[in-house]
Amino acid sequence: FDYQGYLKGYQTPVFFGSALNNFGVRELLDSFVEMAPPPGPMTALSREVSPYEETFSGFVFKIQANMDPAHRDRIAFLRICSGRFTRGMKVRHHRTGKEMTLSNATIFMAQERTHVEEAYAGDIIGIHNHGTIKIGDTFTDKEPLQFTGIPNFAPEYFRRAVLKNPIKSKQLRTGLTQLAEEGAVQVFRPLMGNDYILGAVGVLQFDVTMARLKNEYGVEAAYVPTDFTMARWIEYDDKKKLEEFVRKNQANLSYDAEGHLAYLAASKWSLEFVMEKWPGITFSKVKEHH
Repeated sequence: FDYQGYLKGYQTPVFFGSALNNFGVRELLDSFVEMAPPPGPMTALSREVSPYEETFSGFVFKIQANMDPAHRDRIAFLRICSGRFTRGMKVRHHRTGKEMTLSNATIFMAQERTHVEEAYAGDIIGIHNHGTIKIGDTFTDKEPLQFTGIPNFAPEYFRRAVLKNPIKSKQLRTGLTQLAEEGAVQVFRPLMGNDYILGAVGVLQFDVTMARLKNEYGVEAAYVPTDFTMARWIEYDDKKKLEEFVRKNQANLSYDAEGHLAYLAASKWSLEFVMEKWPGITFSKVKEHH
């Protein structure tokens, strides 16, 4: 085991045990406390943020829907980058420009959740989300910051969602929107037609998505193959060039759940052909959460 390699992300320790039999759990927790590094500086667009700064800052890196199915709640997990959190403090949500009061922040241990009174850099707290918070959102008490390094990778597998009961179309839209927010699956809406194209980095995600739609949203749906095998997000500088590109490639263009334009290709050859044909358009495999 190379500790420096672990800190650099080149090596991952593996532990064997059983939570049901309470075997190896203590050793895992003790090793985690011993090996986990202290919080380090975080990179923002404007500067580097030190964990030892007094002013509060943090960003949302995960959203989980329906953690309590009885209440249909959504929790945004916020990683504190600097300063000190106290219950009831006011922070600014910089994507919306609105001030929020963090009065019911939560910490989790397995299935248990408790209100947190204070937390510090490196800690993770849960904030109740009513659909206004997204992955990558930044919260501070003063300075407008935007943290970087929260990537969204292009999916490698694609399926088309098929609704078995047309009356449930609204629930399907709600379910896919919320599951896309938390990153369980990526959802694309083609410019032509009303389909939902699902994208994932592993095929098991499609089964999980269908199961969650049924159990959490009451939606009976299935998925069928599509011709798409690759996706790239579209970036551009010339607006007129983009309009021409969209006009001539509508059959392959979709908007993702965040409203970003993406090109869906049937093969690597077809993607490379389009990229060569449109040199003024950037086709990105990774999209930063902002």
